[in-house]
Amino acid sequence: MAAKFSLDGGMIPRTVKRLFDERCEERLPAQPVTAAMTFRGRKYVVRLVNTSSSGAMISFAEVPHIGEDITLSLLDRGQISAKVRWVRDGRIGVNFDSGLE
Repeated sequence: MAAKFSLDGGMIPRTVKRLFDERCEERLPAQPVTAAMTFRGRKYVVRLVNTSSSGAMISFAEVPHIGEDITLSLLDRGQISAKVRWVRDGRIGVNFDSGLE
């Protein structure tokens, strides 16, 4: 039997602003920066919304599953492996497998 819910962020309504921000690293806006992303064996051009030393927010129309592997190709950093941590409203959050220096 298939579940009614998908892990695309729709299950958790975000009607209230985050009360606590437990992220310790600074978010750096990435405007307008594009990157190549490999996802399920296909390459996509994506827009980076912001980055930090541990991950990134990416504008992406597809709906990956939480925990899926992706690879980002950044001009200044080369290829970076990451895992999808959240998906919501055309954006995904990824956590780099190895942090950026």
